[in-house]
Amino acid sequence: MIFVGAALVAALGGGAAQPAQSTQVRLFETQSQAGFLAGTLEGVSIDAFGRIALAPRAERVATLAEPFVLSAAVHPEGWVVGTGNAGKVLLLDRQGKTVELLAAAEPEVFAVWADADGTVFAGTSPNGKVYRITRGKGGTWSSEVYFSPGETYVWALTRAADGALLVATGTQGKLFKVSAAGKGEVLYDSDDVHVRTLAVQANGDVLAGTAGEGLILRIGRDGQARTLYDAEEPEVVSLAVAPDGTCYAAVVASESSLVDLSKTGGAAEAKPGEPTVTVTVVGEGEAPVGTRPPGATGPRSQVLAVAPTGVVESLWSFAEETVYGLLWQKGRLWVGTGLEGKLYRWADDQMLPEKDVDDRQIVALLPGEPGPAFATTNAAALYRITAGTESAGTYTSAALDAGQVARFGTFRWLGEAAEKGGLRFSFRSGMSATPDRTWSAWTEPEVGVDGEISLTGLPRGRYVQWRAELRGASPSLWATELSYRQENLKPQIGQMVALEAGQILVPTNFNPSNQVYEPAHPNRDGIFTSIGEVAAEDGGGRTKPLWKQGFRTLRWAAADPNEDRLAYDLSFRPAGDPAVEWLPMAQDLTEDWYSFDATVLPDGVYRFRLRASDRLANDPANTLEAERVSDPVVVDHTPPQLGEVLREGASLRATVRDAASPLREALL
Repeated sequence: MIFVGAALVAALGGGAAQPAQSTQVRLFETQSQAGFLAGTLEGVSIDAFGRIALAPRAERVATLAEPFVLSAAVHPEGWVVGTGNAGKVLLLDRQGKTVELLAAAEPEVFAVWADADGTVFAGTSPNGKVYRITRGKGGTWSSEVYFSPGETYVWALTRAADGALLVATGTQGKLFKVSAAGKGEVLYDSDDVHVRTLAVQANGDVLAGTAGEGLILRIGRDGQARTLYDAEEPEVVSLAVAPDGTCYAAVVASESSLVDLSKTGGAAEAKPGEPTVTVTVVGEGEAPVGTRPPGATGPRSQVLAVAPTGVVESLWSFAEETVYGLLWQKGRLWVGTGLEGKLYRWADDQMLPEKDVDDRQIVALLPGEPGPAFATTNAAALYRITAGTESAGTYTSAALDAGQVARFGTFRWLGEAAEKGGLRFSFRSGMSATPDRTWSAWTEPEVGVDGEISLTGLPRGRYVQWRAELRGASPSLWATELSYRQENLKPQIGQMVALEAGQILVPTNFNPSNQVYEPAHPNRDGIFTSIGEVAAEDGGGRTKPLWKQGFRTLRWAAADPNEDRLAYDLSFRPAGDPAVEWLPMAQDLTEDWYSFDATVLPDGVYRFRLRASDRLANDPANTLEAERVSDPVVVDHTPPQLGEVLREGASLRATVRDAASPLREALL
C-alpha cells in the first residue's frame, strides 16, 4: 500500500493552512465532500467523508435511437421503456437487444408498467390512453387500448394492493382504478391539475404526488384522501416508500418540469373554468422543461422525507440539478438527476454522488442486483450497476480563480493507492473563466515526489485546474492543496481629504477622560457638551471624531488589488512653490488617517503627499507604490482682526478681517 501526503496533514490542519502574511502565498484547498462536489466526476464517487474513490461499475445495456426516454419499468425479460416523440414502447433484454412493442398514435409514453407474467401496460399522451401489450404463443407482441380515461395525459401506472391497475392522469387531476376487464372508475378526484406520480404503501394506502399545487396525498382504499404535505414547489415528480413507512418525495420548481405550469403555457385556448396547462416536449437534444414565473427563487428541486408520524424533513436541496427519479432499495435511497446525469445515494445525512454519466438526465430508477438500473435521456440509454468498481476514473476540479494573473507553486495531495501510479495528476491554466482552447494543454500525468508536484512550469494565468486519474486496486484521494501567488499590482488611492480644523480621529474604544483631547462640538460658551459619533465616512465604524484646538486630520481611501496590507508615508510642502522639496511628515502608517499638531506650521496653504506601498507583503524587488497629492489645505492659526468700529444711530458698524480663512459668523 502506498500512502502519500503525510506532509500535507499539518498544512491542512488548523490555522497552519494559511501562510504568513509576508509571503502572500495563497492556497486552493479541497478536503471535504462539498469542496470536491464542485468538480466533475467520471467513473469516481465521493463518500460522506469527502474521499474520492472509483465508483461502482455501471454497464451501458443499450443506447436507443429514440430522442427521449420518458418512463421505464422492470420486465421479467429485462426492462421496458416508454419514449418520445414517436410514442414507442421498447423491450430491452439483459444483453441489450431491443424489441419494439408499440408505436402508439400518441407521441409520448410517460408511464409504463410490467406484470410478473410479462404483460406490459403503457400510458400515452396527449389524448391519454392506456395500452395493454401481450405476447402470443408465436412470440409476436400485440397491443390494444385497455382503458381510455378521457384525460389529456397519463402520468403514472402501478398496481394497487388488490391487483387493480392505478392510472394517474391530468389535466383534471383524477386517479383511476381499472379492473382486470379494463373497466375504470375514479378512485380519487383531486383538486389539483395533475396526479403525477404514485406509490403503494404496505397497508394498501396509495400515495400520490400532484402538479400544480405540489401536494403529497395519502388515499385509502375507500377513496378518502388526506394531504400529507403541501410543498412550496409546484410539482411532485417521484415517490419512494421505505419498509418503515417513510415516504420519500422529489419536488421540483416549474422550470424543471415536463408540465408547463404557466397560465398561458402555449396551450390552445381553454374553455371557461378549465385549467390552461400544457406539456412541452421539444426537439431532439433538449430536455422538456416548463416555465418559471419571473422572480421565482429557491432550489431547483428537493428531496423530502415524510415520516409515518407526518413529520416532513427536507433531506437535500439542489440549486441547479433537477431530481427526476427516486428508488428505495436494500436500505438505501437512490436519487437520479439532471442536467448533468448524476446518480446519488443518500447516506449519513449526505447526498453522495455514485455515478456521473455523459447523458444529460437520469429519468428513471429501477430495482436491480447488485444495484439499481437507470434510464437516461439526452442521449437515451439504459444502464445497470454491476458488481465491483470501475477499473479507472477521473476527477476534474472546477476552474479555480486566483483573482488576478498568478504564478503557481506546488500541488500537494493526501491519499493512498495499492500501487505506484494508482493516482496521477495533470494541470492546466488559462485566462478565461470557462476552460477553452486558449488554455494551456494538460500536463503529462504524474505522481510527484512524496505527494508534491511542482507547478513552476505551468503558464501563468488567472485560472487553474487539476485532474486526478485513479486506477488499479482501491485508490482514494482525501485532500489537496495548490499554492499560487498573484502577480503584484500597484495599490490604488481613491481619495484624500483634510477634515475640518480641530477635528481628530481616534479609535472607537478611546476614552478621553484622562487625555488632553476634548470631546467634539464645543458650544459658543466654550462648554463641551457632547461626544462625537462614529465617523460617518468610516464604513467600518473603527473611529470616532474628537476636537483638539490646533490639530488637523488627513484621511484617505486606499486598497490593494492583491489584498496586500499597505503602509503609508506622508510628506508636505507649501502649495505655491513646486520647486520646494517635499518634507517628510510621517512614515510606516498602517491606518487610513493621520491627525497631527498643525501649530508647528506657519500660516499658509499646503499640499500633502500620500504614498501607499505594499512593502509589508512583498520583498523589496517586487514592492509597488501609488502616490496622491491633496488639494490645497489652509493652515490658519491667526484669529480674525477687529478693525474700525463706528456708531450709526442705534447701530454699530464693525470691520473684521482674516488674512487666510473666510469668516463664518460674528457675534456681539
